[in-house]
Amino acid sequence: MIFGGLFGWKFYQDQRAESKKKTPSPVVVAVTEVKQEQWQPYLTSVGSLIAVAGVDVSNELAGTVTAIHFESGQSVKKGQLLIKLDTSTDEAELSGLRADAFLARIKLERSKQLLSKKFISQAAYDLDQAQLTLAQSAVTAKLSVIAKKQIRAPFSGNLGIRLVDVGQYLAEGSAIVPLHVLDPIHVDFMLPEQHLADLTVDQDLTITVQAYPDNIFHGRISAINPGIDIGTRSVKVRATLTNSEKILRPGMFAEVQILSSQDKEVLTLPDTAITYNPYGESVFVVAPGEHGLIVQRRQIEAGETRNGRVQIVKGLQADERVVSAGQVKLRNDALIEIDDLPAPGERETTP
Repeated sequence: MIFGGLFGWKFYQDQRAESKKKTPSPVVVAVTEVKQEQWQPYLTSVGSLIAVAGVDVSNELAGTVTAIHFESGQSVKKGQLLIKLDTSTDEAELSGLRADAFLARIKLERSKQLLSKKFISQAAYDLDQAQLTLAQSAVTAKLSVIAKKQIRAPFSGNLGIRLVDVGQYLAEGSAIVPLHVLDPIHVDFMLPEQHLADLTVDQDLTITVQAYPDNIFHGRISAINPGIDIGTRSVKVRATLTNSEKILRPGMFAEVQILSSQDKEVLTLPDTAITYNPYGESVFVVAPGEHGLIVQRRQIEAGETRNGRVQIVKGLQADERVVSAGQVKLRNDALIEIDDLPAPGERETTP
């Protein structure tokens, strides 16, 4: 009877303590729904802008600069004179060569008259004719030397900063000024070989550059390398973009997006709803409980991110409700109360 009384009293105390326990207060959180959206697939890469044509204009022959006919940053046409090298010695030699050619022509005409009268042999006439040809060739060669000392633009484009001054002696092959064609312009980039089947010539793409982060530039793939790089197992691709404003410059770093022609359906969540951990991504899914709404942690597989929304590859269904703000206070089976406002990142787009 004593032991029965003790056990009864203990049971009575436990029941009273249990009845005095209060249900924990619900945690206030923001909730969002898994949405189904249409996303246009694309491939991403990074590359560099390349001029359609770009060289450092240089001299083929050595000489001293006597005149400069351009300004730094100027636009030039093909064949426009840029600089002149000293040709005084060459012009003096040209006068002597022209005199030799004139004399050889007179001698040939005299030999022609003598040959008609049988006063000289055919061999003598042929020798005079060859001497005239040699003299004329020497004149032509010297004219070519003089022309090569007038450095002209090899193609139309935009000049860079001048690298020479009047009076400066230039050795053969000295850089004079950079010259580039800026419109159109190329972008070269690499993609892994598994994406080769997704690439075609004339496929649309867009690029962004750090100098103009708010601008999107459109172009098309113009060439795909026929081979794969053995070291990286990547294929090199070149695209061409219009650059009428000439704000894109060779050497710029570019982020490339290659667009697909067909949209695909994806499930998305705002990036604030996903918790990232070393073992993977997870979310808190809202579910009904005994005393109200509760949450359950669920592992998911996330995909690409666009404009603050993340593609959900696995783990959720459309229209499921997920906590989008306040996860740090939650655990499995925790009671929640839904806030009237969405997460801060979604408020701007919510009417």
